[in-house]
Amino acid sequence: MPKHSPSSLNPRAPLVLDTRDLPRRPGALRTLRRVVPAPVDLGVELIGVPAGADLDLDLRLESVSEGVLVSGTVTGPVQGECGRCLRTIDYSLTVNVQELYAYENSTTDITTDEDEVGRMQDDLIDLEPALRDAVVLTLPTNPLCREDCPGLCPECGVHWDDLPADHSHQQIDPRWASLSQLNRTEE
Repeated sequence: MPKHSPSSLNPRAPLVLDTRDLPRRPGALRTLRRVVPAPVDLGVELIGVPAGADLDLDLRLESVSEGVLVSGTVTGPVQGECGRCLRTIDYSLTVNVQELYAYENSTTDITTDEDEVGRMQDDLIDLEPALRDAVVLTLPTNPLCREDCPGLCPECGVHWDDLPADHSHQQIDPRWASLSQLNRTEE
């Protein structure tokens, strides 16, 4: 038995999976399709899944000798802002999830470190840590609205796409200002 047992799971929580109806013989399989609200802080600084947004879970729960292998996909909306121009980014993300959850007091549970493999509590699986890892590791740390985003003008802060091609903030030294008139052609 692990030295410190985790707090008890709420079987009614959206990301807690109940495996009581899954036989404990290797090869037994159950599919699960569910729409759940996204947990808080599912993302990185500039981009993430909005809290409470619908996440579509399409999962397979398969009994193996060590425990239950959960695999499948999670699909949900992603919102954030571009790291170069701060424009809004909004798209849908699909990530693969695959995690082994060891039965309590199984050989895997005894022979592995606590953070190496997921643990079942009674017949319950907490999917949130695996979901969080899969989503957060997929998100870009420096998101872009498009690959060739030019960003903002460092002087005036306007998006480069909205500025004319000859835009500049060239400062002419007042001592040389009268010489700049020599380059102009008379009309």
